[in-house]
Amino acid sequence: MKKLFFSFLVMCCITTIHAQVDSSFKEYAGRYVFPEGTVVPDVTVAIEGEALTMSSTAGTSTLTKLGTDSFSIVEFSGTAVFKRNETNKINGVHIEAAGYIMDGTKDESNGWSFRVYLKPAGTAMNRAGKKQQG
Repeated sequence: MKKLFFSFLVMCCITTIHAQVDSSFKEYAGRYVFPEGTVVPDVTVAIEGEALTMSSTAGTSTLTKLGTDSFSIVEFSGTAVFKRNETNKINGVHIEAAGYIMDGTKDESNGWSFRVYLKPAGTAMNRAGKKQQG
């Protein structure tokens, strides 16, 4: 009976520790947008397994915690420091990596984004998407 109780206790502790790791990273996860002209337009911070990662058009890197709200961007030899607003909610990130310094804001949208492209005036397309003569 003691072995069963001890096994149950260990299992509960492991589950609690795992939940704490995931929940501590949840507030960092999201999309961060940088001003136009920055080397990358945005980065996405995600939880992959038990690790926090940062992805952009330049590639993906694991983030290693350095301190409160600060992480090492391992694959790019840089740092990311997350910024908080007056209500202590993450609202931005400051990145120094590969010789670049960038400040971005957290995108609080619902995750959907659309880009509208207008065809030039006087251009007609057929059903196959090919330009018609005319």
